Amino acid sequence: MPAEPIVRQSVVDVLVERLRTDILDGTHEAGSLLPSERELAASYGVTRTTLKHALSRLEQAGLLRTRHGVGTRVLDFLRSGGADLLPLLVRQDGRWLSDVFEARLAIGGLIARRAASRRTAAQGARLRAAVDAVAQASDPAGAQLAEAEVHRELARATGNRVYLLLTNTLLNAYLPVRHHMNSPFADPVVAADRVRQVVEPVVEGKAQEAGRAAEGYLRVTAEEMTADLMRHERRS
Repeated sequence: MPAEPIVRQSVVDVLVERLRTDILDGTHEAGSLLPSERELAASYGVTRTTLKHALSRLEQAGLLRTRHGVGTRVLDFLRSGGADLLPLLVRQDGRWLSDVFEARLAIGGLIARRAASRRTAAQGARLRAAVDAVAQASDPAGAQLAEAEVHRELARATGNRVYLLLTNTLLNAYLPVRHHMNSPFADPVVAADRVRQVVEPVVEGKAQEAGRAAEGYLRVTAEEMTADLMRHERRS
């Protein structure tokens, strides 16, 4: 399997992650004012220019609000944050994963029903090809990534781009920790056969059957991946 590329991070990128983590874990409490820019830059060992860039990005993410003459206040991310925070929240606290999987189950059944009602012949062919790609994966990690593409194809087949963005959001939430949750994909051929039971009713236009199959599949794989993560956390 080819190695994943090393992502080069700037000082601003690193500082954004540090500050974001300190906000989400309560080091900087919601409602409080951050220390002055001079103090904050010194405490993190960065220049004030670097700090300003980082604070601007966190303000855009809905974690901070800066008012001239008042300072920079920490916002309640559950009121002002966006879905882009989910990957970090899952890495920081595994309990978020159960919320992600609950949402994944609810929207997954709906997407399967919509896809069965709206898919075109070309989309049906792409869905089957996506399942074949799972079976052809060389290892569990590859099979898991290929399975994620099946979900994206299902969302595309609904004809509703919002479903695709929601699917991406949920996938992005747990894929960063996927290496600890790959038992459902241990055998790529078996993994493909399982997800094929969702895809075939969609291709055949059987909406209710597709929805039930998707909900069953998503429930079981969520249980398996959650168990994997719990075992990893115990070993850690």
